[in-house]
Amino acid sequence: MIKTMLAASVLALVGLSARAGAAAPALAPVQLSATAPKPLSGRLLIFAEPWDAAKAANKGADPTVVDANGFEPGEVAIAAAEIPRLAPGQTDVINADLLAYPTAFSALKPGVYAVQAVLDVGHTYAYAGREARDPVSPVVKVDLNAGGTIPVLTLTPTDEAPKPVDAANAARADIDPIDFVSPALSRFWGRPVHIRGWLVRPPGYGQGQARYPSVYWTAGFGGTLARLAKVAADFDDQMTAGQTPPMIYVILDQSSPTGTHEFADSVNNGPWGAALTGELIPDLERRYRMDARPSGRFLTGHSSGGWASLWLQVAYPALFGGAWATSPDSSDFHDFNGPDIYAPGANVYRRPDGAPWPLVRDHAKVLATFEDFARQERVLGDYGGQQASFDWVFSPKGPDGRPVQMFDRDTGAVDPAVAAYWRDHYDIAWRITHDWPALKPNLDGKIHLIVGTADTFYLDGAAHRLKAALDSVGARADVRFLADRTHFDLYAIGDDKRGLQKQMAWAMYAVARPDSPLQPKP
Repeated sequence: MIKTMLAASVLALVGLSARAGAAAPALAPVQLSATAPKPLSGRLLIFAEPWDAAKAANKGADPTVVDANGFEPGEVAIAAAEIPRLAPGQTDVINADLLAYPTAFSALKPGVYAVQAVLDVGHTYAYAGREARDPVSPVVKVDLNAGGTIPVLTLTPTDEAPKPVDAANAARADIDPIDFVSPALSRFWGRPVHIRGWLVRPPGYGQGQARYPSVYWTAGFGGTLARLAKVAADFDDQMTAGQTPPMIYVILDQSSPTGTHEFADSVNNGPWGAALTGELIPDLERRYRMDARPSGRFLTGHSSGGWASLWLQVAYPALFGGAWATSPDSSDFHDFNGPDIYAPGANVYRRPDGAPWPLVRDHAKVLATFEDFARQERVLGDYGGQQASFDWVFSPKGPDGRPVQMFDRDTGAVDPAVAAYWRDHYDIAWRITHDWPALKPNLDGKIHLIVGTADTFYLDGAAHRLKAALDSVGARADVRFLADRTHFDLYAIGDDKRGLQKQMAWAMYAVARPDSPLQPKP
């Protein structure tokens, strides 16, 4: 009650000062519904979008959701604040100018806005977006002209449980859940840490004693266990239809509270690579009829999952029989989505001529710059965003126990010491050129990389550099660039949206079973 009275007093003062012509911060009162069962904490996010734009996005109806869009940053304004505790019925007043993107709310263009608040209780928004457990307010129509104030935004809990896994897919007879407690990761974190995912058995697995090649598929950024149930079902459908050969697919969830850990051994995230290769894979091969030879183990993935598959193949070349990576994250940090982080005075926001570095495109149209993306991510949350995720995987640990940021979020300036650490530990092209004599016996001919020349995140640039590195040491590799394909339509062949995925499956099977007469069904 005291907090509610305080909020009303503050808002009254703000309104008076605005009418008097004095500068005033944009204050937003936020209340947890009195019907909430318990106090909550988390990161409060307030979204504001011009009313007409929000209505147009909702097909002319009054908007019911206002949310950020990474492909159009700046179209929706965002303010954030950490809420240590908010009791049912309690109101807190948030200064929407202190941490905001693209500008302080008080500096937004005057007009009518659709405004909505979300309490990110698990600090997962930057990775997975809103979750069912996150309380939200109704969308309110606010006139942010001079003197206008934001009314109380009442947060109402919806569902305390996380989004359920697609039960129909998860319950399929050929799909088993993976929930493995890693001793190595548990020691690192001082608590039980799980490696989760789905295992898809091929048709006829229950008959006879045949062993099958195994394919380890790693998710890209934003992948979660619930979402990956559909991926597992797709592989099940393809094998059942005879469109892909019979293999055991291991669909790995590489999400974590810090983003994607990419199955790399990291001083920040822990020994994920060692846990996968030394613990989970031996456990699965004991329990399932897997072909436990290098020629029977394969890696594949897209985007961050593509980087993970490349990394695992290079880091453990004798264990796997080949990696088929599509649109992988930067494999040569001379081209980190464009910027060369090793260049003297490197800056990921500005080119040497001062022009902004683009980060997201739709063919020739730039949708977002590196600075847009990073500044929006900083407001959405310190954990789980794409750029923060890279720091958690690649960077050294700082004095505060968190990873040292590769670049300054205010200026874009690259820390050369951190860039050097990235190079020495995780630059795939650098490792190939410097360690090729040792790598060649077990790696030659095993790298397969496919990317579009119009990749949405400019990842074709690093792929060209990786190809040059492979060529420079005389490596046998398959690096392909598909003309005018983006990050999201790379797999389409004709009308088949998964055509490339099926081709890669048959290529893997040809390595494992070179004499097999099996062919895909039309």
